[in-house]
Amino acid sequence: MAIRGPRLEFAVGAFLLLALASLLVLALASTNQRFGFGGGGYELTARFSQIGQLRSQAPVKIGGVVIGQVSNIALDPTRFDSIVTLSIDGRYKDLPADTSAGIFTSGLLGENYIGLSPGGDPDTLKPGEEIAFTQPAVDLLQLAGKYMFSGGSGPAGDTPGTDNASGAPQAPTDAQPLEEPQP
Repeated sequence: MAIRGPRLEFAVGAFLLLALASLLVLALASTNQRFGFGGGGYELTARFSQIGQLRSQAPVKIGGVVIGQVSNIALDPTRFDSIVTLSIDGRYKDLPADTSAGIFTSGLLGENYIGLSPGGDPDTLKPGEEIAFTQPAVDLLQLAGKYMFSGGSGPAGDTPGTDNASGAPQAPTDAQPLEEPQP
């Protein structure tokens, strides 16, 4: 015999609401969304020739610490470079003017992020300015393909005792007599 009272129904309802709220928080946290807390930030731009798998909402880090996120990625129609807009937290407003930006990968197959390396310039980047020194993303699959198909150290077919053009064994000539094994 099941007992269904108002207390049990209230407890089950409260538990379900708590579970749904925690799932919402988990979903927002896993997509790098902000909850609207914190002070205002400012935007910087960076121009890259290759952005790889960089996406909007990707983190912006200095020394592994997240200081912002990628807010927009656009294509420059004249130079055909990718223009990445970075939304930086207002607490980090004194970035040196010679700060450099690079696109890196977290681990071997992790997400891409923008890594900033502050310089030593006493002048600071103002909101809306462009980071002048950038390093494009490295495509690991393309790099591995180049290594695999280049044969390691030398050009293909460059093995001693073979014809370099075809890779076939060289025929003996008068200058190269065949050696017979000694008994």
